[in-house]
Amino acid sequence: LDTGAGFPFAINNSTGWIVVASELDREAVDFYSFGVEAQDQGSPPMASSASVSVTVLDVNDNSPEFTQREYSARLNEDAAVGSSVLTVSAVDRDANSVITYQISSGNTRNRFSITSQSGGGLLSLALPLDYKLERHYLLTVAASDGTRQDTAQVVVNVTDANTHRPVFQSSHYTVNVNEDRPVGTTVVVISATDEDTGENARITYLMEDSIPQFRIAPDTGAVTTQMELDYEDQVSYTLAVTARDNGIPQKSDTTYLEILVSDVNDNAPQFLRDSYQGSVYEDVPAFTSVLQVSATDRDSGLNGRVFYTFQGGDDGDGDFIIESTSGIVRTLRRLDRENVPLYALRAYAVDKGVPARRTPVEIQVTVLDVNDNPPVFERDEFDIFVEENSPIGLVVARITATDPDEGPNAQIMYQIVEGNIPEVFQLDIFSGELTALADLDYEAKAEYVMVVQATSAPLVSRATVHVRLRDANDNSPQLRNFEIVFNNYITNRSGSFPGGVIGRIPARDPDVSDSLTYSFEQGNELNLVLLDPHTGDLRLSPALDNNRPLEAVMRVSVSDGVHSATAQCTLRVTVITDEMLSNSITLRLADMSQERFLSPLLSLFLDGVAAVLAAPRHRVVLFNIQTDTDVAAARILNVSLSVRLPGSARGARFFSSEELQERLYLNRSLLAAISAQRVLPFDDNVCLREPCENYMRCVSVLKFDSSAPFLASDTVLFRPIHPVTGLRCRCPPGFTGDYCETEVDLCFSSPCGSNGRCRSREGGYTCECHEDFTGE
Repeated sequence: LDTGAGFPFAINNSTGWIVVASELDREAVDFYSFGVEAQDQGSPPMASSASVSVTVLDVNDNSPEFTQREYSARLNEDAAVGSSVLTVSAVDRDANSVITYQISSGNTRNRFSITSQSGGGLLSLALPLDYKLERHYLLTVAASDGTRQDTAQVVVNVTDANTHRPVFQSSHYTVNVNEDRPVGTTVVVISATDEDTGENARITYLMEDSIPQFRIAPDTGAVTTQMELDYEDQVSYTLAVTARDNGIPQKSDTTYLEILVSDVNDNAPQFLRDSYQGSVYEDVPAFTSVLQVSATDRDSGLNGRVFYTFQGGDDGDGDFIIESTSGIVRTLRRLDRENVPLYALRAYAVDKGVPARRTPVEIQVTVLDVNDNPPVFERDEFDIFVEENSPIGLVVARITATDPDEGPNAQIMYQIVEGNIPEVFQLDIFSGELTALADLDYEAKAEYVMVVQATSAPLVSRATVHVRLRDANDNSPQLRNFEIVFNNYITNRSGSFPGGVIGRIPARDPDVSDSLTYSFEQGNELNLVLLDPHTGDLRLSPALDNNRPLEAVMRVSVSDGVHSATAQCTLRVTVITDEMLSNSITLRLADMSQERFLSPLLSLFLDGVAAVLAAPRHRVVLFNIQTDTDVAAARILNVSLSVRLPGSARGARFFSSEELQERLYLNRSLLAAISAQRVLPFDDNVCLREPCENYMRCVSVLKFDSSAPFLASDTVLFRPIHPVTGLRCRCPPGFTGDYCETEVDLCFSSPCGSNGRCRSREGGYTCECHEDFTGE
């Protein structure tokens, strides 16, 4: 037996029987073909072979098997009886097997039947279905080959029939939505009901018309915004909304949705113009209307009601108000164009919504000028400096005023109203240029004071103009002959010689800006007089500090750098002695000053005294000039002098004081005529005023002082010797003190002795004797 591994047959090698060695399975192999060989035991063995074919016959050893363990189907409740539901199929591996099908369980109310058809089991509807009674069937279907069987599950879902249409609760819906709701806001959810179930009750919503502002969710019926709403563009929308089920055939219902857009304050007021311009005269009274602004608001109700205000804006620092309802802008007080010519105001239009919206607008108000301001000079007084000798016709200055007004109101005319007599200057009526019409000479007049007037009719202003000339060096220095009279009183006191500046060369230059230099040209070779070349200060040489008289003539020069002048300087040194002073008198000259007496009356006075006394002039020695301080208001000048007797040698005796006083007083009319001065009565005795008190006796005491400074005039430097007239009060008995003002107790020292009693009395005392005693 030629076989392979797993071969199901075996052969008995003795008998030749072929037997089954392992289980056969026709469904696996239904036919076998193999060879068989027979061999003898001879030698050589002989063999022969044959071919064997074995057919395996079928037995019912396999059960039918469904092709799937579970089946499902959907069947509408309105399906007709006999309608096929589905076909189940089972397979039997056995040959010539006939499979039959039957519903073994789950066929409630025998709604279904199954028949074998084309090897399968056709499940069909045997009785009408009722969705409300049974919505689900779980059938067990058996497949049998007569002996063996298999089962499978069949699930039949009964579906509802689309017998009802969707129904809205109302045929018309109305909802409100604020216009400021954002895109995507759900406005309303519309729902319809359908008594069907399943797909028949699944409703899809749609809008019949395409309105771009809204969309509806097909599943939920939620109506949402898909564009921004604007109440001011459209206040309401009507949407036709259809609810459609998913049954076959589809059924639907339609309703109308009215969406009312509610206004919100989403629009600010808008002015009719981007800006406003107006004008007003500066002198109008308060509350004068200037212009009117106007604004509108697209919102409605309070949201669209507008009022006007400057609050938060600019009201021109309170110069303007705006009427809240009308928008009229008015002045609140008097305006001043010169202060503020143009106002840039900012007003607001505000609605009454919550929160309120506001819109600004710029308002430009031009203040028109009126002639309410006089011209104004830059200052009240002008100082103008002009070089002297400037040419005639020279514009020396331009004097202008400003007028805060404008246009014709600011036109100014100028004129000189005071101080131009004679007419030295001319003021241009329009330009204000000040022109010289005459020669300007500093030495003739150094300053001109004029009042100029600026007129902006009818208003005027005035200013004072000082035209000050600048000096030019066009004049020579002026110097007259002068003399230095040095009365040298020799005393035992040191320091009486004048070592400091005694005066200055009496030169002057009409040109005030000139700087003078001084020098001695001749006569001062011994340097008797020391000169400061820059200041002209004079000092006496210490060599003159002796008891010798001296007279020296010198020539002095003074220069301003361009011009120069010379004059004669005479130095006279007179030695004053005690004899001279003891025989001197003091004349009192009325209404006279020291400067006027020295220049030019000194010479006349000496001539007059010499004439009265019939003495040569050089014998008259005048050594003191002093203002009478006791009668300062009367301007009396005391002049002290002594006179040498005629024919006497130098150093001889002098006229006595009494003789001089008598002769000059008796001839004072002649003296006054020659000297051109009025001589007052003598008042030399200081005791005539009775300065002493308490009956004290006055004694006149005359002293002299040599330390008086030089007196100066235009032609004389005079060193006076001041007499110091004193007095001494001699007290009577019983008094003491400077003025005998203290009474002395003369009884204090017991002048009456032990035998008498002292009694004080005015000016002395009296002794009263005790009893039994007598005598002074």
